[in-house]
Amino acid sequence: MSGRYRALLLAVASSGSLLFAWIGASVVALVVLRKGSREGLWLVLWASLPALLVTKVSGDSSALAMLLGTAVLALVLRASVSLALTAVASTGVAVVTGLGLLVFGQPLLVELAGLFAQFFAALETQTLEAGGQPLGLAPPTTAQLAGMMGTANGALSFLCLALARYWQAALYNPGGFGSEFRALQLPKTLVWALVMAAVAFAAAGLAFRSWGAAMLLPLTIAGFALLHARARHRRQGSFWMSGIYVAWLVFDAAKLGLVGLVLADTVMNFRDRWQDAESSTLGEGSDTKEEQDVSDDDHQDDTKD
Repeated sequence: MSGRYRALLLAVASSGSLLFAWIGASVVALVVLRKGSREGLWLVLWASLPALLVTKVSGDSSALAMLLGTAVLALVLRASVSLALTAVASTGVAVVTGLGLLVFGQPLLVELAGLFAQFFAALETQTLEAGGQPLGLAPPTTAQLAGMMGTANGALSFLCLALARYWQAALYNPGGFGSEFRALQLPKTLVWALVMAAVAFAAAGLAFRSWGAAMLLPLTIAGFALLHARARHRRQGSFWMSGIYVAWLVFDAAKLGLVGLVLADTVMNFRDRWQDAESSTLGEGSDTKEEQDVSDDDHQDDTKD
């Protein structure tokens, strides 16, 4: 924010590294959010050059995909001023990334599928030599891998955007991002439409289940927003939310439970219930205080008598 070429230097240096590409993507998003699309796209153009070089040398296009995906989400957020709509756009980023890999990244997908096949074969051999039962593990297909990598890029792009939005709020509106994220809520019809799309992909076969995960990406984001709102309402510390994130990373049941929570929220509208409960509690506290004041006045009258 202090200089055009400082942002350029940091974005270009970060985009040329697979390990630190997320910094470059977040810097680009921050420039788009604060300076506008013209400055942001100028930065994307230059930052794409080292990302393209990394793709050419290593065959891994994740840095380039993250940079472009984050820039798209930043443009959506700047134009719509809606974090919920941006979360939905992350599904589009995931799908486009997956399709791009199927069209242009077949060598990478085939190589990854081969590595998985070798790993599963070695694991099967070790299990049989140890006297265990056959595992029957099937290596993922290229379509599965494309869906998985597309979903991962959609999620990482949204995380980079969230980091940029946090930076922007820290500089110009402290605490603004937290309030904005906790208020994130998807329209009810859209929630059910995304769930139906995910079910349709899952029913189409094992090769398409990873694409169904891309449909659930906005619901996952909305679920974490709801949990953060609950933690703020209950005045729970960061330790509780850290446990939630760890459980989500480790257990598949936690992932499905988070989606179920968002579905329940479309019916129950938890935020309104929490506000009503809080208002009721405050009202009861006010009544109690008034009763106490009346009791004190009576006691003073009795003392005077």
